Amino acid sequence: MLLLKNHSLKNLNTFGVDVKAKLFAEVFSEEELIQLLSDETLKRENKFVLGGGSNILFTKDFEGIIIKISIPGIVVIDENSDSVIIEAGAGVIWDDLVNFCVDKNFGGIENLKLIPGTVGAAPIQNIGAYGQELADTFILLSGVLVESGERKTFSKNECNFSYRSSIFKKELKNKFIITSVRFKLSKNPKPNASYKTLKEYLSEKKILNPTIKDISNAVAEIRRGRLPDPTKIGNAGSFFKNPVLNEEMFIKLKSEYPEVVCFPSETGKIKISAGWLIEKCGWKGKRFGEVGTSPAHALVVCNFGKASGAEILEFTMRLKEEIANKFGIKLEEEVNIL
Repeated sequence: MLLLKNHSLKNLNTFGVDVKAKLFAEVFSEEELIQLLSDETLKRENKFVLGGGSNILFTKDFEGIIIKISIPGIVVIDENSDSVIIEAGAGVIWDDLVNFCVDKNFGGIENLKLIPGTVGAAPIQNIGAYGQELADTFILLSGVLVESGERKTFSKNECNFSYRSSIFKKELKNKFIITSVRFKLSKNPKPNASYKTLKEYLSEKKILNPTIKDISNAVAEIRRGRLPDPTKIGNAGSFFKNPVLNEEMFIKLKSEYPEVVCFPSETGKIKISAGWLIEKCGWKGKRFGEVGTSPAHALVVCNFGKASGAEILEFTMRLKEEIANKFGIKLEEEVNIL
């Protein structure tokens, strides 16, 4: 275990915001985490769990303890001729898990290639992209309750997965720390190329019968072309969720903007492209000082220099106000704001 005081978080968040944590702890096992949480000198400190730092905007120094989960390991728990169950430590880089599975032809998460962050953070957000969601292959996860230090396991149903959300983002936010996650993957995978952008890419490349490796490579190329590299330009990927409208609101929007970009939603409602809304307002590539949206992808808010978290937040608030005034739609952040 590593425990530091007044530790800089600049290199631990993909926005590259220069803030400090009063206390910083890095744990490499569930046992170390329980030991940390049981420390009487730390019990009263505010706590925040940090994964890859790819879904967080720090607006100020953190007056408490930042806990970085670095629990390693990818293990095959069980398998038969059709499927395999994989367990990964919460500190495993998500893309390393995707690569591990694709290399072994274990299908089910290849469309989630190049999503930044760690395995432990993935269920909180119920990450998804290009026609797949984490919940599609998820079995269970294990972790520790912050208050009691008790170990606990959550099944898929208990996680309350929904669009970019879960029980860990709502009722159990900051109350439970994930230490490992299990997935059930197919040993006879059926590649999913249903997503429009992905289908068009494969067609252009004349890949008619794609393997999961083809899918993974295609997603990687698409993402690299649309999303700035956070090691060069600070960003957290998509800053906002795609808003979900009821039928009445959608019909009204569609009557005014027939070209609106939309997708079906698992709730029966209609999901609208937040990127389209932002672009329609003229905010794609818009910049104020060191903060702006990416010229390649309107949904990505960027730190082009040494912007503070407060400046980034102010920019996003102005953008949200513009969308609300024009469309009557309130955008909701994907990114956690502290």
